[in-house]
Amino acid sequence: MCSCQASGGGLVQAGGSLRLSCAASGRTFSSYVMGWFRQAPGKEREFVAGISWSGGRTYYADSAKGRFIISRDYAKNTAALQMNSLKPEDTAVYFCATGPEVGFPSSAGMEYWGKGTQVTVSS
Repeated sequence: MCSCQASGGGLVQAGGSLRLSCAASGRTFSSYVMGWFRQAPGKEREFVAGISWSGGRTYYADSAKGRFIISRDYAKNTAALQMNSLKPEDTAVYFCATGPEVGFPSSAGMEYWGKGTQVTVSS
């Protein structure tokens, strides 16, 4: 059993930066991936970025490429999402989740989800 807890959200002006963190507690697997997803009001949850626990392979949505950087500390079971050049359209609740890398970045394969953290970007 693994649980994930996201933190680091807040209110920031457009162009600013935020760093989200996710701590996975309990049992984790080297073949798993840590993913970040977000959901804006009235919209479906969407993939943002991901990183494999063991190999450090990274995945980014087109909207995140060049602005967001995902990293992980395998020994500490933590992952971070550095978000730069934030835009109002990045406003959403951000979730971290972990699950098998096979099938990623589909959210359907993610097994463990944490409570989200709100990110609000003002214009």
